[in-house]
Amino acid sequence: MGDGDRDERDGVNGRTRGVVEDLDAAHAETCAAQRRLLGLIAEADRRKVWLASGARDLPHWLAMRHGISQWKARRWIAAGHALELLPRMAGAFSEGELGIDKVAELTRFATAETETRLVEWAKNVSCAAVRRRADLEAAGPIEDAVEADRARSVTWWYFDDGLRFGLQAELPAVDGATVARALERIADLIPRMPGERGAHHADARRADALISLASASIARDTDPDRATVVVHAELQTLVSGSRGAQIEDGPVIHNETARRLLCNARVQAVIEDGSAQPLGVGRMSREPSAWMMRQLRYRDHECRFPGCGTRRFTQAHHIVWWEQGGSTELANLVLVCSFHHKLVHEYRWGIERGPHGTVRWIRPDGSRYMAGAGPPLQTAISA
Repeated sequence: MGDGDRDERDGVNGRTRGVVEDLDAAHAETCAAQRRLLGLIAEADRRKVWLASGARDLPHWLAMRHGISQWKARRWIAAGHALELLPRMAGAFSEGELGIDKVAELTRFATAETETRLVEWAKNVSCAAVRRRADLEAAGPIEDAVEADRARSVTWWYFDDGLRFGLQAELPAVDGATVARALERIADLIPRMPGERGAHHADARRADALISLASASIARDTDPDRATVVVHAELQTLVSGSRGAQIEDGPVIHNETARRLLCNARVQAVIEDGSAQPLGVGRMSREPSAWMMRQLRYRDHECRFPGCGTRRFTQAHHIVWWEQGGSTELANLVLVCSFHHKLVHEYRWGIERGPHGTVRWIRPDGSRYMAGAGPPLQTAISA
């Protein structure tokens, strides 16, 4: 077999062969330098070079001096010491047979008896596979778990002129798995909103699941003052819908969003005139009482949008809106799911109570929606 045939077999043509060879050589040189680096790190640890330098320990010193994370510094320190007792692995590292990421994981559990076998295994698997095995075979010290727990955090902020809410969480892995499983389970039960397609669909469902969890929690809170969302709105805003409203200590929101929020969360509306002088303070919650919700669920059974059938994440909606004088009584309430509740507010659908308790749904163009008649729901929504 000629060199050209061999190049084609390996997926390399003559024009790129030199680049690949140079790349391999540079990789080997980098690994050799990194092997020397880890040896020097181990020696620096023995000599306690961080003393009198303003650092707490060697990981802290390395993080400050060389700009690496303290987590990586701890791994490299441990690897540097371990390689002194693992000559086969140290040699494979220096020759570029193994990269530093695999070596840092292998040294967590390799021994003089197992290193030769592990080097051959690691050459043919991914870094993720090596790390997974290291996690299984070399449980870290309890201090690592304690540090991960102490570092847990959740932060949030408003951006895009108050139109968006950012949320970031960092949790210990086991707690994160619990949160992820809860969101996935709930997300499976939430219907898709208009226009959602592709990969974003799953992300949007998880966002809806998080909102559902928070809404359910705040509704059960026994401290009505601390668990209340306060919305400031001008009287004219609620009557005409011409301006936005504002969440206390938060952003300006669209008046339709404010109306929906007033339907399904523990909210206090502060009604003001044009000079921000309070004209009145609304009821702390306009949600039906527990006994009324039982009767509503018994009467309606499920979301009253024709053919929906959803029973999870249903809410009581005021047919004549509460801020327009609608009363919180069964005759003025209808059970809707979170999906169809948004249709009423943000997507401008309407609901009317017909004779004998029937519920009529009205499209944004004023026509009545009839199940099985007219354009598909998605078309009607986007029209």
